[in-house]
Amino acid sequence: MDSADSTAGTAPAGKSVGTCLPPGDFGVVLATLRARHGWSVREFARRANVSEGQICNLESGLRNPSPAVAAACDAAFGTGGELVELAGSGRRDARTDDVVEAGSMITGYERVLGELKGIGRSTGPRFVTASMKSITRTLTDAGQHAVGEQHADIWLLASKFAEYTGWMAQEAGNTAEALRWTNLSVRWGAQGEDETVAAYALVRKASIAQHRGDTYAAIGLADQAVRHPSANPVIRAHAARRAALSHARRGDAEACRDALEQFRSHAAEITADRPPHWGPRIENGSPHLLEASCMLSLRRFDLAAGLFATELGPAVPADSNSRARFAVRQATALAGVGCLHDACRIVDATLPVIKLIDSATVRAELARFVEEARSRRASPGQLALINASAALATG
Repeated sequence: MDSADSTAGTAPAGKSVGTCLPPGDFGVVLATLRARHGWSVREFARRANVSEGQICNLESGLRNPSPAVAAACDAAFGTGGELVELAGSGRRDARTDDVVEAGSMITGYERVLGELKGIGRSTGPRFVTASMKSITRTLTDAGQHAVGEQHADIWLLASKFAEYTGWMAQEAGNTAEALRWTNLSVRWGAQGEDETVAAYALVRKASIAQHRGDTYAAIGLADQAVRHPSANPVIRAHAARRAALSHARRGDAEACRDALEQFRSHAAEITADRPPHWGPRIENGSPHLLEASCMLSLRRFDLAAGLFATELGPAVPADSNSRARFAVRQATALAGVGCLHDACRIVDATLPVIKLIDSATVRAELARFVEEARSRRASPGQLALINASAALATG
């Protein structure tokens, strides 16, 4: 059995249906299991011998599963009859006017969001995007019928799903889709009575602008985020980080240094009782890794290489995306100081991960390594690795 299949879970109404299923109703469980297995909708539909349309309708909550379809899904996942049992105990009208067990639904979907984020960081956008979108449709449908606190809570959760869906769209290289989902997160966050998402969305837009090469726009958006009336220390720290990286890309060392100092100042203000969290956890990172990344963009390769060598072990988060991104940055710095052997060794070990996660932002880092490495004298073996990296960087 796949290790992902051993996770305990509960049915929507709090009834245990066994030890294999994640939490949620049938559609959420289906989406989560599919994401854990790394199957696209098409692949799962093939394995279950049902149509792709049926899978999408089930995951989005638009349709209830028939006993035959539930059994087919159960067989595909090898869940030993638990999906059949869940389908029988959890049938409901897909577009009811009442939000039943809204508290349980919100708690369950919050857990699912955390799990999908973990999968996205480790395997890339293609394994989670469909699940994110289908769950978002379920939440927005439920939000239209909810009242009181349930109304705000559901829309706020939909906003969180939209924000991360936008990030996955950026990772997939689709800037327009990333902006669309980011704007939806702002709209739904307002319906959830949380204005901080509007401030954080400016940081997200700054990130999108930076990755498409528009550093002037990125700096302007980061400045707007810092000055937004709903910005908290977490958001201001994110904005200062984005500004520092953008100033470095422009070659403005003094402005970069000022932004780095602002990042440290805002990060020091973060407390445990801060408002609802948006974006990566600032306190899990290292200011020195940010400084190393800035030194790399400023082409101060010796400083960057030294900082990466000191900080990479203890400071890099465990997810594959972060490890790959910082590893390639370290390799670029090493190539810049002429240590092409060490640089190629790092990239060679990282290429399988880059292929797996298929991240546009990591491929952009790989392209920077290729550009720097090609300016150095390479052996035939190193040249072959550089060429393989170039092919992967172009997608």
